Amino acid sequence: MSRFPSRFTRTALLIGVSLTAITACGSDSSSSSSSSATTAASTTIATTSATATDATEPAGSTADTVATTSPATDNTLVSNDNPFSVETANGPLTLAAMPTKIVSLAPTHTETLFAIGAGSQVVAVDDQSNYPAEAAAVSSALSGYTPNVEAIAGYQPDLVILSDDSGGIVAQLQALDIPVWVGSAPDTLEEAYTEIEQLGVLTGRFAEATGLVGEMQTGISAALNSLPETEVPFTYYHELDNTLFSITSNTFLGQIYSLAGLINIADSAEASSNYPQLNSEFIITANPELIFLGDTKCCGESPATVAVRDGWAGITAVTNGGVIAMDDDIASRWGPRIVDYMQAVVAAVTSAAAVPAG
Repeated sequence: MSRFPSRFTRTALLIGVSLTAITACGSDSSSSSSSSATTAASTTIATTSATATDATEPAGSTADTVATTSPATDNTLVSNDNPFSVETANGPLTLAAMPTKIVSLAPTHTETLFAIGAGSQVVAVDDQSNYPAEAAAVSSALSGYTPNVEAIAGYQPDLVILSDDSGGIVAQLQALDIPVWVGSAPDTLEEAYTEIEQLGVLTGRFAEATGLVGEMQTGISAALNSLPETEVPFTYYHELDNTLFSITSNTFLGQIYSLAGLINIADSAEASSNYPQLNSEFIITANPELIFLGDTKCCGESPATVAVRDGWAGITAVTNGGVIAMDDDIASRWGPRIVDYMQAVVAAVTSAAAVPAG
């Protein structure tokens, strides 16, 4: 029996599993890692054209790869009557014209805006939007955690991008006739793709957005298809912070690990949250073969700091070099760099598979 799911199985997982959202160090969400994840409603791009046809799958997709996952474009159509209109969980949002003064208070969506070529339409980003480098030119002291309506309005935006409604900011902005789009942390990759496409519609960059989604699907497919064929799934522990908060497989990030054929030790913990706080004894006993550190930036953790923790030196991940320093930002966002994260996970699995047994 193969250690990892078949390509068909991975595709089925990608299509069908409903999962909860990321809340890790550096996340767009204002929730802490110990909070219960908020389930994001599935959203679709609005259409008023009864004759519009479904978009096709990316060229070159094949039946046994993740790239064949029904792209978000299959059921999300651009309206002929309202070219800058989308249907969100909170109802329709229609802009009078292509926005040229966008304020983004969500690091994930800042990354997406620049990736689809809408960076020149952005006039300000929040204090956590640190990628790509071009975003530094429009960096500000604005906060997505504690948004200030007066400070935001000072930029005279024609669109404000958020990842949640912190402090009731949506109603405050709407009272000033400032359009607001909220792209909450998704449950699935499919929903993440839909958010990218919605931003494409609103910014007049729909073709670029669908192209980006296709590239992401292809990149994830290629990474998964490079997984080695070995026996018995590896177990792993993902660390959100150095107080040992973790994730279960019922999270967006947990889906990424599951697609790579990994078994999450936190799934067996008795906890009421998908972000359980584990204890050292539990982790030592579970003896994970891989440890992914999502707290390298926030908490300064590294393979070296893990190795000197009391009792951790004997954990298989530590003895076999399977402690992996991940990028906190990428781990807590659901934008274009999801592909980078999947590639890092697959690289870790490949290295672990090369370690001789025993």
